[in-house]
Amino acid sequence: MGMKTKVALGAVVGIVVIGVVSANSGSGDDGNGNGGKGGGTSAAADKNAGGSAGSGEKSSAGDKGASKASQAEQFKAFVAKNGTPKEKDAVAHVLKIQGADQQNDILDSADVYTDFTGGLMGEGSGPSKLIASAFADWKDSKNGLVTVYDADGEIITNGNF
Repeated sequence: MGMKTKVALGAVVGIVVIGVVSANSGSGDDGNGNGGKGGGTSAAADKNAGGSAGSGEKSSAGDKGASKASQAEQFKAFVAKNGTPKEKDAVAHVLKIQGADQQNDILDSADVYTDFTGGLMGEGSGPSKLIASAFADWKDSKNGLVTVYDADGEIITNGNF
């Protein structure tokens, strides 16, 4: 009984510490004048402002729809403007993006869903690396991970952003 109590108490203390660190990272001033939002979030917002200018009418008209579709459209617009021809071909297979709009620079993760098939060894293995690379150009984070999935929900690749 004493050992179980110690383990439970240790878990509670760990969760409280994680909560305090998370709360402090988003609310304090980090010295760069943006109220603790982090440099990566500010840079990503700047990129989004420039990258989505061409699709502003679509996103304002599509506010009633799911925000996931607008993330994919913003990403495609960014790559159409700034990407290489191979990146543009690869990004044409993107169906949906989740998590790109919520960043805290502690553990940012985004999921990109494509219409490729075959998983890790399938046809989308090479182009998915280009998608992850283009995503890193689109979003900035101190500790970000983008995961690209195929049509069956299998992981094709991961990349840092």
